[in-house]
Amino acid sequence: MRHKTTPKTGIFYCLVLLVAVFTVQLWAQDSGTPAPTSPDTLTLDSNDAATTAPPAEYEEKTLLDTLMDGGTVGVLIGLLSMVAIGFIVEHFLTIRKSVLMPEGVAYELEEMIAQGRVDEALEVCKNPEHESLLTYVVQAGLERFRGAEFGFAEYKAAVEEAGEDQTAKLYRKTEVLGLIGSIAPMLGLTGTVLGMIKAFNTIASSGGAPKPEDLAGSIGQALVTTLLGLVVAIPAMVAYSYFGNRIDSLVAEVGKRVEQILTPLGRRR
Repeated sequence: MRHKTTPKTGIFYCLVLLVAVFTVQLWAQDSGTPAPTSPDTLTLDSNDAATTAPPAEYEEKTLLDTLMDGGTVGVLIGLLSMVAIGFIVEHFLTIRKSVLMPEGVAYELEEMIAQGRVDEALEVCKNPEHESLLTYVVQAGLERFRGAEFGFAEYKAAVEEAGEDQTAKLYRKTEVLGLIGSIAPMLGLTGTVLGMIKAFNTIASSGGAPKPEDLAGSIGQALVTTLLGLVVAIPAMVAYSYFGNRIDSLVAEVGKRVEQILTPLGRRR
């Protein structure tokens, strides 16, 4: 029995993976924190400490720190990235030849129809274990052939209708990636605007002479959200285009195989 991966399963796996990555980041950050000074350690005089203490080193921000700088908008973009990764994984598992057109089932159907065993071929197509684009289209053709008085002349129309319906479903699956690719840059722009508004409000409240550190947080949010939006949108649009082309190629191949399987039906009068 072939295991089927649903979109929810793919998204769940990716969420677990991302949570694990963030946990490692937090652990790495905590492990890098210097240990507190023991109370028994000899302390220097305040003047000596000021002259002998080494300059404080700049603490490099982790990936999680950078994401948190984006604020609420950054969190929303992060959630979109998880959804995009989940759908990309699911599409890689389901939009492939072995799933849409299992060769073993195709060969079995071809042998049955060539021998006139149409009812047995229908049972194979209706079996949930053999569910695929190929079996759905072949089933539509066989049902039209068996149910209509002139089914031998009408089964091709049923095959075309079923093929168009299944192709539309495949395209609708990928539309989520296209939507994410469109929304992510807009969210990044929204974060940029919010960050600049905070920066200008800081300038106004300080009488026109703010300190650089007062503006750093707002400007950082503006830049981080813009970056996050682009980082999510670009792979999502690339994946959307890739899977669209992949569907075109596989559907054309399935159509040729279905025509080859059902050709013997046209010879029966």
